[in-house]
Amino acid sequence: MQPLVECVPNFSEGRNRAVIDAITREIADTEGVKLLDVDPGADTNRTVVTFVGTPEAVQEAAFRAIRRAAELIDMRNHRGEHPRLGATDVCPFVPLSGCTMADCVGLARQLGARVGEELGIPVYLYEEAATRPERKNLADIRQGEYEGLPEKLKDPAWVPDFGPAVFNPKTGATVIGAREFLIAYNINLNTRDRRLAQEIALNIRESGRLQRDAEGNILRDEHGNPVRKPGKFQAVRAVGWYIPEYKQAQVSINLVNYKVTPPHVVFDEVCREAELLGLRVTGSELVGLIPLQALLMAGRYYLEKQGKSPGLPEKDLVDIAVRSLGLNDISPFVPEKKIIEYQVGERRGPLAKMTVADFADELSTDSPAPGGGSVAALAGALAAGLAAMVANLSVGKKGYESVASELRDVATKAQELKDALLTAVDEDSRAFNRVMEAFALPKKSEAQQAARQDAIQEATRLATQVPLQVMQHAVSTLELAVVVAEKGLASAVSDAGVAAIMARAAAEGAALNVRINLGSLADESFVAASKASAESLLAAARNLASNVLSVVEQKLS
Repeated sequence: MQPLVECVPNFSEGRNRAVIDAITREIADTEGVKLLDVDPGADTNRTVVTFVGTPEAVQEAAFRAIRRAAELIDMRNHRGEHPRLGATDVCPFVPLSGCTMADCVGLARQLGARVGEELGIPVYLYEEAATRPERKNLADIRQGEYEGLPEKLKDPAWVPDFGPAVFNPKTGATVIGAREFLIAYNINLNTRDRRLAQEIALNIRESGRLQRDAEGNILRDEHGNPVRKPGKFQAVRAVGWYIPEYKQAQVSINLVNYKVTPPHVVFDEVCREAELLGLRVTGSELVGLIPLQALLMAGRYYLEKQGKSPGLPEKDLVDIAVRSLGLNDISPFVPEKKIIEYQVGERRGPLAKMTVADFADELSTDSPAPGGGSVAALAGALAAGLAAMVANLSVGKKGYESVASELRDVATKAQELKDALLTAVDEDSRAFNRVMEAFALPKKSEAQQAARQDAIQEATRLATQVPLQVMQHAVSTLELAVVVAEKGLASAVSDAGVAAIMARAAAEGAALNVRINLGSLADESFVAASKASAESLLAAARNLASNVLSVVEQKLS
């Protein structure tokens, strides 16, 4: 897997489109990165940019953008609602796939050194890249903002990690770091009163609020430090503000780890807090991008609140999440533009996106791909879809209350298997094409012949692994088919039986593909291990299918 890193620099310009375009052009023109989102805000006078790519390319693109921002933005003229330190206010690296947080820490420190040395900008490191505990939190580094930088830089405790400890009035300072995926999320209120929004923010954010006595004085501990009352949620930062553009106040939230505190949990709590203050939440707004998983979690959460099964297709879960969170309140929420996975690549390949008729037509031509491997994967996907259907039909039905929770889990797992098997439809075809490409390599010289043979062997190994994975998914699907046959809606038991037949067909078909590929491989240990795995999976598939069909036969008779 090619390493993939996200970078989300925030620039202190949200009104001058020419400046924004010039900065983002530096990113878009860097080879190896993809510019995903440019989100300017006029009132905050700030633009949040999101791009992804290989680690080296992302680091280079970030440097070019920071350099261009330093040339075009003059912080002496900057005014906006959002806290900020410099022309490039903050630049975090986020590990997405094939890389670790440690890798991103290395990127942040390398970039910080380069920005400090080549551009003469004071740089502070934050979050996972922080060199001191007191610099981990971005809000602590930003304290005093740009206007407080001249004095801050004189304080030995705030010597920059890189660059001169000298105030640069044009560029200010830049904060660079590495963190988990941050969701910038604003919740809209039916008021223009910033103080009410701030009251809610103080209650929900992790840092909470300062405690005061009856006279309003800040309470302090024995060491003279202010005493704080923690807020309700971990990994949540929040502030209340008023946005003239929207003519309403918002609770502006940074969810610094959505796996700890997801958006839907905060949204529901803000709704409760707002009601206590006589307010209404009108919806919410996503700034930048969001991971698909966060919306799937929300969709499942709201379905379960309704007593429904959460085991629906991905697009339905996303739609329910968007509607429940009111993400269309201010502007249309377009999943293809706002969900990071949808921006990075296609969720499904060309074969899986075909109509049934087009797939059957393509299958029937003299082209060798798609072939039996893709058909086996498709059979497995249909089996998983049927298992999900029976589970979903059963949830909420009278007489099935005691098994509803188990069937909800079955439906969710079946949807995941369905998606994995649909992906395998195209993976199998691509694997076969790689084998054909290896056979087409030149073979005139001995060196070319050796290279060609190595390529054929490697491609065939990969082509063997895809049907093995299909077999594993087919067995998992059959395990779910057992549950829905035994505990699902009695009137849908025939569907459970068809699911078992299709899943067994997937396993049988994939096993044939494993066998035919193993016959071309010279690696005896790989061949032996793959053969043993395939035989074990096929035996399990046949046994499970037999069990399902026995249950079906008993219930039908």
